[in-house]
Amino acid sequence: MIVDHCLSFARQVTSPNCSERSEAARIDLLVIHNISLPPGKYGAGHIDELFCNHLNPDEHSYFTEIAHLHVSAHLLIDRKGAVTQYVPFNMKAWHAGASSFCGRDNCNEYSIGIELEGTDFEPFTAAQYEQLIWVTELLRHEYPQITPARIVGHSDIAPGRKTDPGPCFDWQHYRSRCA
Repeated sequence: MIVDHCLSFARQVTSPNCSERSEAARIDLLVIHNISLPPGKYGAGHIDELFCNHLNPDEHSYFTEIAHLHVSAHLLIDRKGAVTQYVPFNMKAWHAGASSFCGRDNCNEYSIGIELEGTDFEPFTAAQYEQLIWVTELLRHEYPQITPARIVGHSDIAPGRKTDPGPCFDWQHYRSRCA
């Protein structure tokens, strides 16, 4: 169900916040994140706005801190399990920032980033886990270098700077279903 580097069933929203991967880049890392805008609020469309550089800083005080950022992810899985794709998998999404995994810096270059709509402080939904597990299977089939050991949280590649997907993410459940 990956066609031309996109999930055929995902809603497609094109983010300008991406770039070409280097010719030597091999996709071999999956990074799990969480996001909600404003923090702890769901379903208002502000994630689309942020990833497409249309977030109105006057709409919420938190937005004044982040509206200038140029960020994206490959995918977002919302609270109901719906998937939005912002960047094709063959392109570099700008999701990891300053990051390193196994001695390699710039994780954006060789990773796929998936955002789960949520926070560090609330459990994710069953629908999100089901969709994340399904998408992970599809990605691992398409990019076999993404092994279970190469599926990490943002906090694993940017420790001290990032905490997501947070303590409420059930790694044991997710990993046991992706084995």
